[in-house]
Parts: sequence; C-alpha cells; structure tokens
Amino acid sequence: MSIVIDKNLFTLHTRGATYQMKADQWGTLLHLYYGERTDSSDKSYFVQQNDVGFSGNPYEAGQTTRRYSLDTLPQEYSCFGTGDYRITAMRVQNPDGSQAAGLRFRSGELLPGKYAIPGLPALYAQEGQGETLVLHMEDHVSGLEVELYYGVLEDLDIITRAVRIINRGTEAVTLEKAASVQLDWQWGAFDWLSLYGRHSMEQNVQRTPVRHGVQSVGSVRGISSHQYSPFLMLCEPNATENSGSCYGFSFVYSGEFLMELEKDQLEQTRLICGIHPDNFSWRLEPGDSLWLPETVMAFSAQGIGGVSRIFHRALRENLCRGVWKDKRRPILINNWEATYFDFTGDQLVSIAQAGAEMGAELFVLDDGWFGKRDEDISGLGDWVPNEEKLGCTLKELGERIQALGLDFGLWLEPEGISEDSELYRNHPDWAVEIPGRKPCLSRSQLVLDFSRSDVQDYIIGAVSKILSGAPVSYVKWDFNRAICDKFSHALPAGRQGEFAHRYVLGLYRVLEELTSRFPEVLFESCGGGGGRFDAGMLYYTPQIWGSDTTDAIERLSIQYGASLGFPISCIGSHVAAVPSHQTGRITPLNTRGSVAMFGAFGYELDPGSLSSEEKAAIRAQITFYKEHYDLIHHGDYYRLTAPDHPNCTAWEAAVPDGGTALVTAVYHRVSPNPIPVRVRVQGLRDNLWYEVSDGTGVYRASGASLRQCGLVIPAAKEEYQAWQMLLRSGGSCDED
Repeated sequence: MSIVIDKNLFTLHTRGATYQMKADQWGTLLHLYYGERTDSSDKSYFVQQNDVGFSGNPYEAGQTTRRYSLDTLPQEYSCFGTGDYRITAMRVQNPDGSQAAGLRFRSGELLPGKYAIPGLPALYAQEGQGETLVLHMEDHVSGLEVELYYGVLEDLDIITRAVRIINRGTEAVTLEKAASVQLDWQWGAFDWLSLYGRHSMEQNVQRTPVRHGVQSVGSVRGISSHQYSPFLMLCEPNATENSGSCYGFSFVYSGEFLMELEKDQLEQTRLICGIHPDNFSWRLEPGDSLWLPETVMAFSAQGIGGVSRIFHRALRENLCRGVWKDKRRPILINNWEATYFDFTGDQLVSIAQAGAEMGAELFVLDDGWFGKRDEDISGLGDWVPNEEKLGCTLKELGERIQALGLDFGLWLEPEGISEDSELYRNHPDWAVEIPGRKPCLSRSQLVLDFSRSDVQDYIIGAVSKILSGAPVSYVKWDFNRAICDKFSHALPAGRQGEFAHRYVLGLYRVLEELTSRFPEVLFESCGGGGGRFDAGMLYYTPQIWGSDTTDAIERLSIQYGASLGFPISCIGSHVAAVPSHQTGRITPLNTRGSVAMFGAFGYELDPGSLSSEEKAAIRAQITFYKEHYDLIHHGDYYRLTAPDHPNCTAWEAAVPDGGTALVTAVYHRVSPNPIPVRVRVQGLRDNLWYEVSDGTGVYRASGASLRQCGLVIPAAKEEYQAWQMLLRSGGSCDED
C-alpha cells in the first residue's frame, strides 16, 4: 500500500520516499517526516517540545503545559493569528474583522485513484496507478473547513498536494491568504535553487543557503512571469547533480504565485507555496468552497538530477494530455524572424516551399495576418483574416501550404486587445482598466478581461471560427504583457481581490474548451517567450515556447535552467538565422541545430537566404533528429556540465535501459593549447560495451569506464563549436 493509516497516523510511500504526519491529542496535524523511503513506524518521538520564550501556548494545552506551542511545532497547514508567528498557510478575515483561525483535525479518508480539481490543471493517474488521502480540518468557531488532499503516484515517485476550503459557518468569511502546500523540516541545513530572469533571459539558476528569516520568489504580474518560475528545489548543502538529498516543488498554476521559505529561531525550515496573497482576497459565503491549485513534490537521494528526472517523467506522462502527448511533434518553420509584419501570401508560400524542400513538416504563420495589423499597435482582438494583405482567404492560404506537403499553423494572442481595434471600440469594458485612471500600456496593448464569462465565450467562438474555417493544425497561443490595473467591470467592489485568480480560471476554461473541440490541433503556449513557462500550461499545451531569444549560446542557460523541473519535450526551441536578431552573435549552423533539437524542434528563418550547403546541413539535422526523436524526448536527461563551466556546456539523453545515449557539448570559446574536457557519462550499464562515435572517429569503451573515467569531448576548432556523440551498446563485457 502506498498510503498506510494507523488511527491518526498517516504514512505515504512512493518508490523512493516516505511522507508522514499525525494528529496529536490537541487536534494539531503535525508533520513528522519527508525524505528517503523508510518504514511506517510512528516518528512523532522526534518532535521535541520545550518551553520556548515568547512562544505562547494554545489555551487548552496552556492549562497543563508551557512546552506545547504552535510557534515551534512542525505542522501540515498553519493559520495566522492564533500563536504561530512564522509564515503561515492561511489567513482569514472573520465577520467581526478579526484575522484568526485555529484548524483542528477531524477525520481522514482514503480514496482510490488520484483526485482531480474542478477547473484547474493537475496530475492525473493511469488506471490503478494512484491513491488519494483526504484529511479534514476545521475551525470550530467560524465553521471553516479545510480539506487537505494528498495524491500518491508511487511508481512515479511523486506526491501531490491540493487544498479545498469550505465555509460551513453561518456568516461570510474572506480568505486573505490560502496556500496549497506547507512543509516543515525540524532540522537540517538547506540550499534552495530557484529560477530567475527577465524577458529573453529566462530560467537562470540561483543557488543560495536558506538563511534565518523569510526569503521568497513570486509574481504579482498576473502570469507566472519571466522573472521567477513557480518551481524550486531544496537540497543538502553538499548535494550535487548526482548525489545528495534534494526536494523539488512545482506549482501547477499559471498566475500569480508566492513560494516562501523561513528558517526560524529553532533552526527549523518552513516552505509555503500558493497563490500570491498581495493581489488575492476571496469571499466565501456560507456553503461556498474554493479549490486551490496543486503542488507537485518529489524527493531524491540521487541529487538535483534525480529530482529533475522524476519531474520530467511525471509531467510528460501524467500532466500533458491528448493526442500530442506521445505523438512526435512536427518540425516547423516559422516566418517571424524572416518577415516580421511585412509579408504577402505569396512570400509565405515561398518560405513554406523552401522549408518543405529541407524537410520541415509544418509552416507557422506568425503575427500580422488579421485585422489592421502591420505593426503591434493595433488590431488585437479583431480575429478576422486580412485577405487584402494575404491575397486570398485564410482557408486558401492554408490549402496552398498543404499542397506543398506541410501542415498549417497560426500565431494567436487571444488575451490581448488594442485600443485601435473594433473589439475595443465596441466593448471598452472588456479591457482590464481601472475606471477614472489611464491604463498602463505594454507593447501598446491592453488585456482582455478573461475573468468574465462573456469575454471567455467571445474568444471561444472567435478562435473556433478560425480553426473551423481553415486547415489549421497548430496554434501558438501568445501573451505579450504582464497584467496591472487589475479591475473587472463585472465584479463588485468587494470582490475585486478575486480578479487575478478568476482571470486564470477563465483562461483555463477557454483552453479546456478549445482543446476539447479541436483535439487534433497542437497548441503551444507562449508568454512573450518564457513569461508563462509553468506546469499549469502543460495540462493544456504540451509544449511552451522557451524564450524569445533564439541565439543558441543564450539558449544554453535558458534550457539548462528549464530542465531542472520541465521535460525537454515541452521546451519550444528553434534554429534561427545569424547574426542573431537578439544578440548579433554568429554561431555555426551545427551548433544552432544541436541546441534546438533538445526541445520541440523547428526553424525560424528565411530558407531563401541560405546557401545550398546550409540547406543540405539542415536536411541532415532533420534526418538525425527524426532518427533519435524518442531518445531525445523520452530518454532520461542528464546535465553533465553547467553553462558557467569554463569551456563548454554538455548534456546527455539516455534510453532508460541504458542501451543508447547521445551526449551533446557546446563550447563557449576556443582557446590555444586547450585542456581536454572530460565528462562522466550517466545512465549507462556498467557491464556493457559501447561504441562511441564522437565526430572524429569511433572507439569502444565499457559503461563502467564511461561513468567512472569519463568521455573526452573533442577540442573546439572554431568559436562556439558543438559536438554530438552517439553511444550504442555492443554486447556484454562479461563475454570478453
């Protein structure tokens, strides 16, 4: 059993981890253990209670002991205002204006299968794969009930957390903070790894010690943001890529979030993860309930890489859905960096034809095909094809593309609205604006109010008409600004604090409807690049555009950081022209291809500007990618060196049985008299021989030697040179 219940003791087991909690004599739900798999015995002996000065005692316990304090105990879900002075999971405002709640354990129940969350993305279980534990907590004064959900996917090494809050009382209460997960460690020093950045420079890795006090990452931008990712790891200070205990947390949500850490006076560490409270308040009338987003948790004793590979498999197999979950994604060519807004239908067909001759399978028409849209200051919201510009209908253009043997895709930005648009002139109240104030513009545009059901219905109808009226097989769903001026004309004053979360719920409703209506269409999410790169979007779109930066060298750090918590198969990555449109850097075509093919692969350039040699090289890249698609997209991923390595960034994909591996290395610089670069190959079988094709020749080495002694990467002969080294098993070493 993955979930063991012994009276008020609850133990959860995955393949490599154990999680335990217990309701004590006062009804406090204590967190006891999360770490390497162990037995189900009661670990509450480890909770030491002492009289800690200025840490008060609950009234019922304070009558008998001063050693019992909510301010020092490890808890599963703490509340503000009743004696725990640390960061807490929930803060409520009661009808009398007080901000206090005291949750006490009431009961627990075991449910078959993995829970689902209405209107929100979450991991799902295959038939017979998961179990769910629900723990019921209640505040006896207000009648507020909190249901703590624990999903256990034992074979995936995953535990998920979610929360449902119900008002069982007779008066309305307002939630001011409602987190999805709390986790307390009673001892141990930790480093925390987070991902930070900015537009076109996303997913940088930051590793710092957890210090005394509160530290956090989050977003109040209406989206998960380029600046911080809703993902972090906690690791032992000596943990490396391949060793040491590490914990990973991925918030399955596409809006505003906060991930907080606090080391307290007793050297205990607390983690809180949930919707950002700064822009959040939610009124619960009697009988109302609110589901909170899911957090996915993983533990590994095999270091940072061990946690990453757990997340890669879980998100790829149990979060992504639909026909494109496992189906090979088409190799696309996008016209954006070839033409920007300046194109005709004939030019687009010419690009598509040249792309088809090189082996592309999908042509994507980017921004500028609709309404009055020759630059980014107008037209958003008017989702009517500009037939004068295209020289034909959208249907006819799509059919011309199909006649070349390519599928046809479109760029859309349904959440945006331009002031210079028919939609804004007809429905100014549909824009996110505060009455009486001039709005903050970004990219000369406003945001459609997706918290409104009428706006949601309009977008569902408009996009459905496009997808039904033309042979569209791919949609790039973009969102090119953060949200501010948060106000909905459809919400009363007392509920404006619900806007940001209602917006995300509206977005999810639209995406659920469209992906259900058009299951054969491949949707890719984009937020001006990586502005909405989160697990929540993967539930609807199995791939996300990694960054608006297509420079291969910049992409090394972006894709390295993203790989900490996200599978390679979900990262949109393209080969672009040189000099790079973002940096002016010139990199070899082989390097651009080697980097981009570790993702949802494609090209973003004008094939007509390429030489015959470059076109032949692209054909070879596409052939290689197709041949090794399963290895790259579904293999185990290993980071062999980091982008801050003095010489090169190297990574590896290996099939789970260790039969084949592909090592890629990109040099950062070329130097005279270079020192050889060696990397230890992972994921192979020690007792097998491997034929190593390193680009300069072929030799044989045992799996044990490649793991222990390493692989030598050939020296760079030009700036930014890349090497792809294929390792194929060739019999047992024992037979020799």
